Amino acid sequence: MAKNQQVFLPILEEKNIELFIKREDLIHPFVSGNKFRKLKYNLEEAKKLKKKAVLTFGGAYSNHIVATAVAGKMEGLKTFGIIRGEELGKNLEQTLEENPTLKVAHEHGMKFHFVSRELYRQKTSFGFIEKMKNKWGDFYLIPEGGTNFLAVNGCEEILTKEDAQFNYLCAAVGTGGTLAGLIKTLKRKQKVLGFPALKGNFLSEEIKKYTIKNDNWKLQKGYHFGGYAKHSEELITFINDFTDKTGILLDPIYTGKMVFGIVDLIKKDFFAEGTKILAIHTGGIQGIAGFNQMLEKKNEPIIKSI
Repeated sequence: MAKNQQVFLPILEEKNIELFIKREDLIHPFVSGNKFRKLKYNLEEAKKLKKKAVLTFGGAYSNHIVATAVAGKMEGLKTFGIIRGEELGKNLEQTLEENPTLKVAHEHGMKFHFVSRELYRQKTSFGFIEKMKNKWGDFYLIPEGGTNFLAVNGCEEILTKEDAQFNYLCAAVGTGGTLAGLIKTLKRKQKVLGFPALKGNFLSEEIKKYTIKNDNWKLQKGYHFGGYAKHSEELITFINDFTDKTGILLDPIYTGKMVFGIVDLIKKDFFAEGTKILAIHTGGIQGIAGFNQMLEKKNEPIIKSI
């Protein structure tokens, strides 16, 4: 069970607001946070169906790819990853040397199939899946980002009885599964705020697919910093400053944007005095090494480690 860690910042004292972080990132070095929650029942289902392998999809720095490789190995399942970017497959040795995410997945036995961005968009088509079955044999399919009904069931286990004291629950949003799980376990008078890490208006509909009609949640769409994996120097500075003050490391793709958004909303008096906020740390720390490599190439400030 993840502990709730209280955060102390001058702005919180000034506005009389309490902020706690649920440290789901400490569950496991690689299968942490919502990835653990989303995979739990999917891997159980794969074994129940007597599947010997799982196949999933992701980008070159995907937390989900790493988590699936590591968790799959722990459960005795083979893992296959369809990776966006066919250029990465041209020299696998070099790619693994330069990409810490894929290196860890490879070390845990994941076999990769690199595809062009165009083909990646067709990855869920019947023809593509059949080709993969011809290549690798039968497998259990887990969607990109891991979100499906079983994943949402896992995310429903994030909150505990003690969390009923909070007025707001906050989470970063990628595919929407974590937020759906939180919405389904809300207590009366609680509200959920989602902070999308990517641009687009499709997320609301995705989340509604997994939840009953409920108006106690809202997406805060102004904190994606330009889209998925996009960033600014302001975001990196904020992450480093937050780590210095709290000892909590945030990732630049999801949790960094969420906490930036929460602090900004506090500054703008979005929350009433006396509000208690619980933000879910969904992990993703393993991706920082790869992100820093990219920042170094651009001669930009990097994210400091603890």
